[in-house]
Amino acid sequence: GCVVRDASGNQSHILTGNSTDGCVGLACNMGWNFTDCIQSQSCEFGLANSVKVLGQVSGFYYLITAGVFAASLSSALGFLVSAPKVFQCLCKDKIYPYIIFFAKGYGKNDEPLRAYILCYIIAIAFILIAELNTIAALISNFFLCSYCLINFSCFHASITNSPGWRPSFQYYSKWTALFGAVVSVVLMFLFTWWAALVTFCIILFLFGYVNYSKPQINWGSSVQAGTYNMALSYSVSLTGVEDHVKNFRPQCLVLTGPPNQRPALVDFVGSFTKRISLMICGDIILDGKTQPQETTDSLVEWLNKRKVRSFYTALFADNFRAGAKQLLQASGLGKLKPNTLVLGFKTNWRDSAPESIEDYISTIYDTFDYNYCLCILRMMDGLDISEDLEFEVNQGFEPDENVESQDQQTNEEDTADDMSDEGSSDQINTVFQNNQGKKTIDVYWIADDGGLTLLVPYLITRRRRWRRCKVRVFIVGDEQNMEESHNEMLFLLRRFRLHVSDVIVMTDIEKHPHPKSLSRFVDSVAPFRLHDEQQEGVSVQELRQSAPWKISDKEFEAFKVKSETKVRLNEIIRKNSQQTALVLVSLPVPQSDCPSALYMAWLDTLTCGLHCPAVLIRGNQQNVLTFYCQ
Repeated sequence: GCVVRDASGNQSHILTGNSTDGCVGLACNMGWNFTDCIQSQSCEFGLANSVKVLGQVSGFYYLITAGVFAASLSSALGFLVSAPKVFQCLCKDKIYPYIIFFAKGYGKNDEPLRAYILCYIIAIAFILIAELNTIAALISNFFLCSYCLINFSCFHASITNSPGWRPSFQYYSKWTALFGAVVSVVLMFLFTWWAALVTFCIILFLFGYVNYSKPQINWGSSVQAGTYNMALSYSVSLTGVEDHVKNFRPQCLVLTGPPNQRPALVDFVGSFTKRISLMICGDIILDGKTQPQETTDSLVEWLNKRKVRSFYTALFADNFRAGAKQLLQASGLGKLKPNTLVLGFKTNWRDSAPESIEDYISTIYDTFDYNYCLCILRMMDGLDISEDLEFEVNQGFEPDENVESQDQQTNEEDTADDMSDEGSSDQINTVFQNNQGKKTIDVYWIADDGGLTLLVPYLITRRRRWRRCKVRVFIVGDEQNMEESHNEMLFLLRRFRLHVSDVIVMTDIEKHPHPKSLSRFVDSVAPFRLHDEQQEGVSVQELRQSAPWKISDKEFEAFKVKSETKVRLNEIIRKNSQQTALVLVSLPVPQSDCPSALYMAWLDTLTCGLHCPAVLIRGNQQNVLTFYCQ
């Protein structure tokens, strides 16, 4: 503040008279005229030219010299002692490639000898330049950048209110830390703007690489605390937002069990919830054993590696229905709460204990009682691949530590995620990961459920691998008004802005099913029939309490028409949808007086004989589609 930028050092260079005309520089206002040396750039004194300025204006010149020596020695020792240790830790974290060689330590103190040698070579290289001013600009900017990051780290840790941020220094304010960070940036550009740009480019490159590679290291950074604060704040603010049909999202609770054992279920739901809505994988544990934290962590890691955006929650319960009821009531947080339950189809229902069938059907009842939507996915080869995983282990295959979580499918339909999934060697591709080409998605919209049956296929076709698929909608109608029904439905779907390629009116659903198909249905329920001669002296109420899954002759006859309709609908589905990519069928509404085994047979009949995934789906009568744009 008391030294001009350029000076000649000649005391005779003073202004004559009171005029400053033709004089260049701030020194003119003080009576000095250094114009000649400024214009010829031959000034030897001043801030821009002399390295002795600090000593010249100090009270004791040699004290400054001693201070410079002390500061240089301190920096040198810090560079040769602290820097190698920090660099060794950086290498051990494996954050950046090609530097892991320097992570090796020697001796009981794990001394970083390789890093010492590297630092020594760097120091010697700069010394051999023999011109400090050549590198001073870049070095000064790196130091200022370091000060900036330290100050900003303190500020960011303070504003996130993390309980772990307890600074030991007394005189501290988060605003002074922010001021220090800003001042450091300003000084970087005031000193040497090009060096500041180079420094920022290097820092941004290093930071961007860490963000891209996502190393599996947890430093407990303030960014995590900030993310938590933002998530908490937004979740609370959502509770004050009123639901609107335009913002409806299918938020799914998926009863997967361990997700790695039913990947088809995971991938199917991920295909229409990814980057759109909430997904929770629920695991109901019935054996009463406590699940180790390592198991939970491995399942979460499997979901992350599969790039499935889902939460995982395990719950202990006495039976399947009790666990499902608890999850239906307690899952979610505020408005981030599931509104759709997704189940896998119970393929082995004929061989299962009757109580388990009753639990399964009762869970469907509970779903609608809690005002949830419902989806049931059926795969041709079943959903559970736990036996396949056990076979691989028993045969001596050594899957990756995360492969226990892999399954038939991988869900990802966003372009970048798709590409990364294809390159993952320990993930098994499934039908929901394959490119579906120009196949069709067939929707059998038998009853109006609020529109969920139509919304789900639309969301699926937004994914890259399903984008070329065409959606066909099948509706029930009579032959006389077939064309009118077709045009009305097509007009309605277009008003909903749903991309449907065709609407097909089923006029023959009331026809009697083929005798072979009907005989197959009768055989499937035969083990659960209770004929009149078997229930002598037992009332229907007593029978319902003791064996609610049993089907009496009276009940079988009462539901005969509905049973035949399900069989006939299956014949139509098999006729029209053998080569499709996906079939969605309106789920029949369960009735309280319908035996569970009979209702289970209906679900089985509707989806049997198909070579593609089949989904039984039903909304909760809440409208999820609107004519109006956002």
